[in-house]
Amino acid sequence: MSIDTALSRLRKALGDQFMTSDAVRTLHGQNETYFPEILPDGVAFPESTDDVVKIVEICAEEGCPIVPWGTGTSLEGNALAVRGGVTLDMSKMDKVLDVHPQDLDAVVQPGVTREALNAHLRDTGLFFPVDPGANASLGGMAATRASGTTAVRYGTMRENVMALEVVLADGRVIRTGSRARKSASGYDLTKLIVGSEGTLGIITELTLRLQGQPEAISAAVCRFDGIDGAVNTVIETIQMGVPIARMEFLDKYMVKGFNIHFKTEMPETPHLFLEFHGSDAGVREQAETVGEIAASHGGRGFEWSTRPEDRKRLWDMRHNAYYAQKALRPGCQAISTDVCVPISRLAEAVRETEADLAASPLIYSLVGHVGDGNFHSAILLEAGNEAELQIAKDLTARMYERSLALGGTVTGEHGVGMGKTRFMQAEHGAGWQVMGQIKQTLDPQNILNPGKVVQVN
Repeated sequence: MSIDTALSRLRKALGDQFMTSDAVRTLHGQNETYFPEILPDGVAFPESTDDVVKIVEICAEEGCPIVPWGTGTSLEGNALAVRGGVTLDMSKMDKVLDVHPQDLDAVVQPGVTREALNAHLRDTGLFFPVDPGANASLGGMAATRASGTTAVRYGTMRENVMALEVVLADGRVIRTGSRARKSASGYDLTKLIVGSEGTLGIITELTLRLQGQPEAISAAVCRFDGIDGAVNTVIETIQMGVPIARMEFLDKYMVKGFNIHFKTEMPETPHLFLEFHGSDAGVREQAETVGEIAASHGGRGFEWSTRPEDRKRLWDMRHNAYYAQKALRPGCQAISTDVCVPISRLAEAVRETEADLAASPLIYSLVGHVGDGNFHSAILLEAGNEAELQIAKDLTARMYERSLALGGTVTGEHGVGMGKTRFMQAEHGAGWQVMGQIKQTLDPQNILNPGKVVQVN
């Protein structure tokens, strides 16, 4: 019973669907942030649920860790094989299995990306709304309970996953939920799996809620002299019930990064990027209302447009914020993290975080989906500089502690992974131990993505 024996058995069972070359292992040992490269012992490429079952059964018999992998865009080391074993690359399970336009839902395999699904839906008048920025896989998005720019209007993966097919640690296949819009039947296993980061089961099929394409869409940009005006505009907009589709905050350093990376010439002050969905009249009314709110908080240069090219340019910038942030310090390493607080405490959280970051010697920027109280920081440091890394870790720790003190959470969308496990006790108290008990019940050998989210013996 060993990892080496598991690798030998998987090689025989899967043939060319299993690889142990240095190149493939290295690709699956990298991450988008500061965690060191951690290579798995092998990488499997299942093409069906039966393949996943076969892999899990072999790994269970040999006590070999299994780490699901979507597209590798996670930011908390969520998909790194910290205890070795097999990475389960789901990219070949990439079929849209069914679309039910009249019921506004679709059934997909986990390797389908959000952009691929929306391309498939283009002629139906429907779209899948969750947009984390990166072209992530839908299985990975469900596993990390992703959200993004449109969550303020359409919700996160928690609200948009209706049902799942899941392979458990002993090889059993279960189905959670259904295509019905509501149910009072039993425990909600779907929501238990969504956000579990591959520690409770491996997602092999998803049923997703779809939305109708809005009749009209407009985008807007507004700048402010300081952070308070921008954030207070967000708070008042949400409290007034304006059904805004996207509401993104950028501090002056994020704007500077955009100017460098995209060769734009925006005034380097805090900005809001906005988007409105609805009828022609509704979109116009929403934009006018938010324009008035922004003006009352010192907003200037409020410009809105219905032209698709203007909207595309705006959201292309926002979706590439990570690379624009890194342009502030070429060749740097970035620690990107997030918190989420109640909307009434947003101004306080952003203001105190900005002051703490400004007092440090490191370059940073702030950006966020502030319409639902979620914002991010990127702290830039020299690769290999342990002193700078420690300063960055201290800054992020204070950011998490501040969020918890304000009634918030240490992560609105990045997930826990291996980066935030030490703050789970402070956020959940005895609930964290209950999570560990659930993990031990469903995965007594601790072979499913060990070292993430929970602490087990």
